[in-house]
Amino acid sequence: MLNPVYKYMKHMPLESIKVLDFSRVLAGPYCTMLLGDMGAEIIKVEQPGKGDDSRSFGPPFINGESVYFCSFNRNKKSITVNLKTEKGHEIIKELIKKSDVLVENFRPGYMKKIGLSYEEVEKINPRIIYASVSGYGHTGPYSSLPGYDVVAQGLSGVMSLTGDPSGIPYKAGPSIADLIGALYTFQGILLALIARQNTGKGQRVDVALLDSLLSLLNYQAGMYLATGICPGRNGNHHQSIAPFGTFKASDDYINIAIGNDKFWDIFCDVTGCEDIKHDPKFATNPARVKNRDELCSVIQHIIGQKKAEEWISLFHKHGIPAGGVLSLDKVVAQPQILARNMVVDIDHPTCGNMKLIGIPVKLSDTPGAIKLPSPLLGQHNEEILCGMLGYDKHEVKKFLEEGVL
Repeated sequence: MLNPVYKYMKHMPLESIKVLDFSRVLAGPYCTMLLGDMGAEIIKVEQPGKGDDSRSFGPPFINGESVYFCSFNRNKKSITVNLKTEKGHEIIKELIKKSDVLVENFRPGYMKKIGLSYEEVEKINPRIIYASVSGYGHTGPYSSLPGYDVVAQGLSGVMSLTGDPSGIPYKAGPSIADLIGALYTFQGILLALIARQNTGKGQRVDVALLDSLLSLLNYQAGMYLATGICPGRNGNHHQSIAPFGTFKASDDYINIAIGNDKFWDIFCDVTGCEDIKHDPKFATNPARVKNRDELCSVIQHIIGQKKAEEWISLFHKHGIPAGGVLSLDKVVAQPQILARNMVVDIDHPTCGNMKLIGIPVKLSDTPGAIKLPSPLLGQHNEEILCGMLGYDKHEVKKFLEEGVL
């Protein structure tokens, strides 16, 4: 069943928008999921008999369904179309005429090869928003190269800043290049839809994973551009603020974020560090950053004397930003997460009851909703072809027999 918060809605922000979704795996599907969460009708176009590559990603599988696929493809309808057939192309062109947005995340050049480039689609429907997310974008010397999350993390500088200073560079745990690229594509689509209200025309949205990640390195890049000095890896500690990072309590790790001198004074009082509170080496943030190694050694010795929950409770009592380093079983059980409906239940036709991560954007009057589980391959062929394009059931059956669907 859906979470009760979603049961009584009247309107959703994008409920009049139709999206033709040619994307697969992660960046594109995450973008179209976000659109679907806000009410857009997502028609996921998949290859007959195979579908989105991520349908086979696993384990884990639940009754044959990939958990990976289910995580990014809720609120969508699946239609299978064989683009190698003339009728398949005709169906897609009919859908383009009725769509507001087309999303794809193939390597640049592929959509042109199958006769669905932006220029060709624009002729069919000048109002369509044509959104592409790829490794390097559709311009520049890298544009034709295949792009993957870990490669983008390396080329963007993110990995050079992630990991222990004495160890190897690390990628972030989540696939942040794909996910940030998806968020920027989502943003670009919304901006283009707003622009269309004024111009009456659609346009192309071109998002690169590499550009997306580089944009996140705003102050680190700013430091280099201002000084010519490359920032390095600081582990879990902040480049410009101290103490600001991870420390080991007697039983577990905690994060402490002393973001200003006021917090520093309170921190020293609470932890019994009055002897270093006004020490010139630590009294101001620039001094603490300069002497970070010595400072962290002192703080680690103190933090190691109590359990994590003892420290966190004490810090919260005095308004000091701090928190545990939680595994996912503890994350999803947090009262705060549950109070914000960030874990929801939905019924899947094959998997049964599933728990999914909820919608992080909370709108007071037109909130989003998780109405549909991830679709089975071709589940909505008849619904879309008959309801949206006007074919009858006999024609749909014939298309299946002829290998069009």
